[in-house]
Amino acid sequence: MRGAVIHAPGDVRFETVDDAKILKPTDAVIRTAVTCVCGSDLWPYRGAEPTEQAHPMGHEYVGFVEEVGSEVTSVKPGQFVVGSFATSDNTCANCRNGFQSNCLNREFMSTCQAEYVRIPHAQGTLVATDETPDEELWPGLLAVSDVMGTGWWAADAAEVKPGSTAVVVGDGAVGLCAVIAAKEMGAERIIAMSRHASRQKLALEFGATDIVTERGDEGIARIKDLTGGIGADSVLECVGTAQAMSQALHSARPGGNVGFVGVPHEVAIDGQELFFSHVGLRGGPAPVRRYLPDLIDRVLTRRIDPGKVFDLTLPLEQVAEGYRAMDERRAIKTLLKP
Repeated sequence: MRGAVIHAPGDVRFETVDDAKILKPTDAVIRTAVTCVCGSDLWPYRGAEPTEQAHPMGHEYVGFVEEVGSEVTSVKPGQFVVGSFATSDNTCANCRNGFQSNCLNREFMSTCQAEYVRIPHAQGTLVATDETPDEELWPGLLAVSDVMGTGWWAADAAEVKPGSTAVVVGDGAVGLCAVIAAKEMGAERIIAMSRHASRQKLALEFGATDIVTERGDEGIARIKDLTGGIGADSVLECVGTAQAMSQALHSARPGGNVGFVGVPHEVAIDGQELFFSHVGLRGGPAPVRRYLPDLIDRVLTRRIDPGKVFDLTLPLEQVAEGYRAMDERRAIKTLLKP
């Protein structure tokens, strides 16, 4: 089969890779319906994470079940399924507590920009739809497998409540989906921090009430101005840089909460400062599996449309251009069709 392989920073190729196959009785193999490039894929693409040897890429997927292992009974060949970027057995103590992305048997998906994908722990990871959804809904369901689920986790971790004020730091696909989540959870005011006109427009469409273009100390001051000098109830950090984390922590009111879902890079937190701020901090890899049934239903009933974050669609064989477009900010998120 064919799939995306990264060889070095800036060097992604579409080439022949090992066929996806059942290796364990808990596996399934799916035929990819659509997949995509994630903002976190840009870390190795830009050299911020090392690529010591060539390896496949991709962790977002929806598709049709081709084959299942002998222990998989929850899905069957022919069904359309949505999964998570982190696999889970959905039975261990961590899974039962709602943190499937910290499953004791967790594996992170990393081969999904391909024609077929092996899914470990398929019984606990995959959720089948009742019937094959309309193709126009596939992008929204694909978003649920990561960026929408991660945006939802950001809002959940930041304890967004009805009538509250939320700030979203980051205007990538996760940040934009976090706007959707904050809106769905009842935030009355949603302040999106964005410097890009196309992303600002989408944030407003998704439910943002205010746009802040400033960054750093100026951005924090602007948030304070908009919140009576106090800060926001909830701040959703969706970037992963030191500046974004600092901005998030300083934009929250005393007693407020920060949900951080951007994969941290060179982020350090001052314990004394956090201690005296009275700001709560929670994050980590999103427990997407916890949210899948609800989010799938919201997409299928057209209550939300996170698929709008895909503003570039390419054949899977042009995956390298998808990376370039996102790296150069010509695209928010690239959808790939096998």
